[in-house]
Amino acid sequence: MVFSSNIFLFMFLPLILLLYYNPLWRSRRFRNILLLLASLVFYAWGKPFFVWLMVVSIVVGWQVGLRMNGAKSPGARKRWLILGAAFHLGMLFVFKYLTFAAAQLGLLLQMDFSAIQLALPIGISFFTFQLLSYLFDIYYGKAQAQANVLHVGLYIALFPQLIAGPIVRYADIEREILQRQETRQDFTNGMIRFIYGLAKKVLLANYFAVIALDARFMSAQEPLSVAAAWLGAIAYTFQIYFDFSGYSDMAIGLGQMFGFHFRENFNYPYISRSVTEFWRRWHISLSSWFRDYVYIPLGGSRCSRSRLALNLFIVWSLTGFWHGANWTFLLWGLIYFCLLILEKFTGFADRLGVFGHIYTLLAVIMAWVVFQFSDLTQSLAYMGMMWGLAGNPLYDELAGHFLFDGGIVWLLGLIFSLPIYPWVAKRWALWQPVVEPCLAAVLFLLSIIATVAGNYNPFIYFNF
Repeated sequence: MVFSSNIFLFMFLPLILLLYYNPLWRSRRFRNILLLLASLVFYAWGKPFFVWLMVVSIVVGWQVGLRMNGAKSPGARKRWLILGAAFHLGMLFVFKYLTFAAAQLGLLLQMDFSAIQLALPIGISFFTFQLLSYLFDIYYGKAQAQANVLHVGLYIALFPQLIAGPIVRYADIEREILQRQETRQDFTNGMIRFIYGLAKKVLLANYFAVIALDARFMSAQEPLSVAAAWLGAIAYTFQIYFDFSGYSDMAIGLGQMFGFHFRENFNYPYISRSVTEFWRRWHISLSSWFRDYVYIPLGGSRCSRSRLALNLFIVWSLTGFWHGANWTFLLWGLIYFCLLILEKFTGFADRLGVFGHIYTLLAVIMAWVVFQFSDLTQSLAYMGMMWGLAGNPLYDELAGHFLFDGGIVWLLGLIFSLPIYPWVAKRWALWQPVVEPCLAAVLFLLSIIATVAGNYNPFIYFNF
């Protein structure tokens, strides 16, 4: 089920809120069971077959956590951790990477493995990483194993963050599962945050998606002009930001409406002065997950340069492949590995000053070109058009169509990818209690109009 769909906005969410806040049933147990059942229905809406996969993963994670907690020696705890991690990573490999691995092996051995075709369960990367963080947090003593499997199930399956994050740490919401307090202020703030995320998705991301898709389609027919190619790449840069940060806003807002407080997942990444800073601001829950559970256990940065390079290579290879079973995702991760190594070993980004913004944006946009195509040849051909290497003109009618038909949306995309609204709200805080609800009401009305009139448009990160 998609947050921006009619079925979610007009049926699922209102019904769950009515049942959850029914004054006849206020017990924490009832509300937790209701949220767990609602989350399973939410996940099963499109493909109910894969609910079993998530349920099995939850039960195994719950049992391994209990066994680790009851282990009598550090060695036994470590063995249970390895067993649990192997099971969850094995499930992830089978359903996300086995088809790709079989195809590559077939090419190598000149054999046909095309019969191995497994559908990708939505959100498997996210709930697998949450289960792993649950086991790691227990192992490192940051959290206690949960005796009640329903509480583990609620942590994993909670529908606001189930499909595309943010990746929630068990230690962060362990207390709230058992004794959270729902307040009117939290509900109001969460509702406004949800509306902002909805507007990002249906008013901005969906518009930029059309331009980015048109640019990719037209580039396959004949070379685009330099301007059109750049506008297509910038449109995708805006699309993926508003799409994913919009989902994160909706997830955080929905969680707050039910008394949960998730960490922020985006912090205006396109204002970064370096690639290092960009990854402190983009998909924060993923980058911090790899930092805490992979990079630091490998030795982090407190080691020799060669070891540091190896640590970063491992992390960014995994980050690339986490996004999908395709060589372009690995290449995308390795591009960032090279840039981060360059920044850490030379410190050149720190000396660029204001020009660091230009360098970072160019690097990010070019990396998104690699990311959005499934074939490296297509990526390189598109980059050639961007830099005028395909014998293409500087400007054409298509570029004018991209730029001027939706000029106001380009302007709004620029404004809302910069921290302008928080800056204004901070300086006119007296007006915020009045202006913010009014702005949210207008955005909600416009979003509903766009949702009712539009077609099904899932979030980009549903694929990962």
